Formats: sequence, C-alpha cells, structure tokens
Amino acid sequence: MSACAAPLPETTPNTTVFIPTVRDMALSWHDPAYANAVYGLRLLEDGPPARSATLAITRVVLRTNPKLAPLDALGLAETTVRAARTQALSPEFLAATLLQESAFDPQALSSAGAIGIAQFMPDTARGAGIDPLDPVDAIGGAASLLGSYARAYGGVYANPLTAALAAYNAGPGAVAEYHGVPPYAETREYVNDVIDRWAKITAAETPIQAP
Repeated sequence: MSACAAPLPETTPNTTVFIPTVRDMALSWHDPAYANAVYGLRLLEDGPPARSATLAITRVVLRTNPKLAPLDALGLAETTVRAARTQALSPEFLAATLLQESAFDPQALSSAGAIGIAQFMPDTARGAGIDPLDPVDAIGGAASLLGSYARAYGGVYANPLTAALAAYNAGPGAVAEYHGVPPYAETREYVNDVIDRWAKITAAETPIQAP
C-alpha cells in the first residue's frame, strides 16, 4: 500500500453475517462452507459418557456421519428419543437401527431404491402414509413399524427385538417362515450390527464411576 494512501475508516463488527449464518445452520442439513459460527458445538461430539440418551445418540451419530452439522444431529437424536418412547422402544435401539440403515442421512438412497433416513422402500412408505424424505416422519414411521413387530413377537420368540429387526430387514414373512431370524447371511449380519451399535450407544451414556 502507498504510504500516502488515505487511512482506512474505522469499522464496527458486522453482525449482519453472523445472525443469518446461525439461522442457516439451524435450518440446513449441512454447514454452509463459509460458516463456523457454531464450531463450538463439537462438544456434542466429544466428552465423557453422558446421562442423557439424546446426547449419547448425538455423539455416536456425529462420529458415524461427520457430514451432519451438530445442530442437525442433535435434532435428529431428540426426534429419535421421542419416537422410540412413543412406541415403548429403547431410544438407543431405534438409533442403532437408523445408524445401520443410513448413518442418519435424511437423503440416503440405496442401490435397491430404499429412501431416506429409515430406508423405506417407496411402496412401503406409501402404504404407511410416510414421506421417506421427511426425517421426522420417517423416524416416526420406523419406530411405529419396529414397535408393532416387537409387540407382535413378544411371547412368541425368545428375543422379540431381534425378530423385529429381522422383519424390518427381510420382511415379516421371512420371520414367520423361519420362526425367528431367517438364515440369510445379510439379515443375520444386519441384526448383529444393530445390536453392536446399540451396545456402543449405551456405553456412550454410562456415567463415569468414581474410583
């Protein structure tokens, strides 16, 4: 800069960018590339085990799907907790299922044509009156379906939740035919993976014990 150039005028902080940035991050599924206004919410991803199921689920979701903004993950976790409790399901169980299905990606699309965070097939979603691309609707639909399976299998199979997972993956017809989890390698791996994820979420919310 030339030594004789006029001095720059004094400026005040520009809050007109910050406020829309926070708003956009709260409403968008992904952080705007230019924004770091809520970078401190990385605390949602890290930290000691928590007593809150919502926080434990948020942490596991962020570690599994780093593309999600922290506020989005927190909102999806809270939606999952509410939907699970409405169906008398463990929130961690429902969260583990959604992690296995889509890594909590509301825009997920499988090669088989399954859509959204809960990976509903279009015909299944239409039959249930669910918008598979609306995460709140889809999470509620997944909870309702899993809850109906778990209730139907209670007292029928030794573990109604594993049977419910098998029905979610392979269909209730396959569960009825084989009187429980069918011998399909994909379905058995799916059930085992969900149970493993469920255990990890539960571990993330176990309070630290004093020595």
